[in-house]
Amino acid sequence: MSTLSDVAALAGVSISAVSRVLSNAPSSRVSAGTRERIEDAARELNYHPNFAARALKFSRTNVVALVVPDLTNAIFSELMRGVEEAAAELGYMVLLARAESVRPTAATMAKLVGEGRVDGVLVQVGDAMTAEDLSGILEGRIPAVLINSRRDDHVGSVILPDEAASAVAVRHLVSLGHTSIGLINGLPSTDSAGRRGVGFREAMAAAGLTINPAHVTSLGYDSQQGRAAMRALGALAERPTALVVANVNSALGLLVEARTLGIRVPDDLSIVAIHDAWTADNAWPPLTTVRMPLYELGKQSMAAIFDRIRAEATVDIVVTDPPPELVLRESTAHK
Repeated sequence: MSTLSDVAALAGVSISAVSRVLSNAPSSRVSAGTRERIEDAARELNYHPNFAARALKFSRTNVVALVVPDLTNAIFSELMRGVEEAAAELGYMVLLARAESVRPTAATMAKLVGEGRVDGVLVQVGDAMTAEDLSGILEGRIPAVLINSRRDDHVGSVILPDEAASAVAVRHLVSLGHTSIGLINGLPSTDSAGRRGVGFREAMAAAGLTINPAHVTSLGYDSQQGRAAMRALGALAERPTALVVANVNSALGLLVEARTLGIRVPDDLSIVAIHDAWTADNAWPPLTTVRMPLYELGKQSMAAIFDRIRAEATVDIVVTDPPPELVLRESTAHK
């Protein structure tokens, strides 16, 4: 097995220089040419860091916990892939946890960190997480970064351009001639739902359109809540001709309920959902969606928690590249 000394000898540099470069240390101030020589030598020798030794030296485990509301949710697959790939590049591994089975309370996270299991935690806030649970985590000494959620009393979040996503959806429906457009949104307490609501209202105003309050629901993001929203709209004497649905999972439930009510999509009702997943392409009709940069969200979240673990400056980040992208399928049509 190759050692740091072997890499240093091949690259013609000191062992300390190799250590700093391969561990991405902040003190690694070497030229681009030297860095390239070190990385080439490490690849040629198939060198792999001794993470056990590194953990002992720096009192770190090189493991982060990623807590998401539901591991089976198709939306989270790209997010998790981004986190895992960025973690591998930084010499870290990811411990996945489902919020329903491992409540991310302060006590739970403190135990994981205190027992030397993880160095920090990435939290995708779900509807089931209480404000007390989240406050307990953020007010403790646990390095934590929020994924697609922000709090005024916490610096360290990576979020999606939710306002822009709603605007993309509204503009598409307006281009098809729709003027009566509703919003099926998440819970009022959900940070991302708040931003998607802002984007919806601003885009409607920009198009010179009035929002009918009866055409807006805030029941949640899952399929059952989507069905409930469709039932509420279906009972109206005057229904919207188009909907922006703030989550693709909710849109799937909405489609099922629309068929039950005899509402034809897209003939009677056009639907655009925020987030794209394989489930959208396999629905009937296939859902027009706004694809969000979930993979990039995962990568930047891992980079943010890495900085926080190393006590470097932590900021709130909005992932804007690539921007939200309309994916045209069969759930929208001209009015």
